Amino acid sequence: MAYEHILVEARGDVLAITLNRPERLNAAPAAMFDEIAAVLAALEGARAVLFQGAGRAFCSGADIAGGALGAGDPAAATYAALTEHYNPALEAIAALDVPVVSAVRGAAAGIGCSLALAADFCVASETAYFLQAFVNIGLVPDGGASWMLPRLIGRARALEMMMLGERVPAARALEWGMIHSVAADDALDAAGWALAERLAAGPTVALGLMRRNVQAAFSTDLATAMGREAEAQRAVRGTSDSMEGGMAFLQKRKPAFQGR
Repeated sequence: MAYEHILVEARGDVLAITLNRPERLNAAPAAMFDEIAAVLAALEGARAVLFQGAGRAFCSGADIAGGALGAGDPAAATYAALTEHYNPALEAIAALDVPVVSAVRGAAAGIGCSLALAADFCVASETAYFLQAFVNIGLVPDGGASWMLPRLIGRARALEMMMLGERVPAARALEWGMIHSVAADDALDAAGWALAERLAAGPTVALGLMRRNVQAAFSTDLATAMGREAEAQRAVRGTSDSMEGGMAFLQKRKPAFQGR
C-alpha cells in the first residue's frame, strides 16, 4: 500500500517505517501519525520495527504550519490532533508485541523526540540532537514526553529539557542514558538495521513480554511485577523458541529462534 507521508519497507523479519517529508525535515502532520498507526495495526510477520527519517532529520516536530494550530480554534484543534491522531500512534507503538528501534539523524524535536524515544532502542548519529522546544512558543511537551523523559533521565534533567528548551546532543543523550548508542553519521543506517535485525532474530514472544513488563513496572509494586514475570515465564516456557534455546544451551551452539 502506498502512503503519502511515510515509506514502508520489509526486509527479512524487519519492517522499516521511514518518515518521508525530507523537504520539511520530516515535520509531522497528523496524517503521518495516522499512517504509522495504520501500518502497525496491520503488522503481520514482522519480528522488529525500525523507525527512521528521510534526508537530514528524523523529525523536526509536528507540522504546525500545515495544520494543528492553523484552525479557527487553535486550542481545540491542538487537543483533537493529539488525542485523535498523534497519541493513538504512540500508544500503538507501546502496545506492540515486537521490539522497536529508532535511528535518529539530525533533529528529533517535539513529537519527533517522543517518537524516537518511544522505541526500545534509540540509535543516534553523532550530529543528531533531541529537543523539547515547546517552552519557546508557550506550549507544553506532549506525545508522552512528560511520562517518558523523567523515567529515562530523571526529574531534574527532564525539567531541564522541557523548561529550558535547549538541544541535547547525541553524546549527552547517551551519557544521560536517554538513548542506546551513537553511530558515526555515515554508519547510522547500517547500525539501525543491524540492531533491528539482531532483535528480529531473537525469541519474539519473550521479547514482547519483556517490553510489556518493563512498561507495567513503572506503575506497580514489586509483588505485582513478580506476578507478571511469573505469568510471562509460564507463557514463554512452552514456546518453540524456549525449547530451542534450552537445546542450544545444552549442545553449546547458537540458538536459531523462529519467533514462536
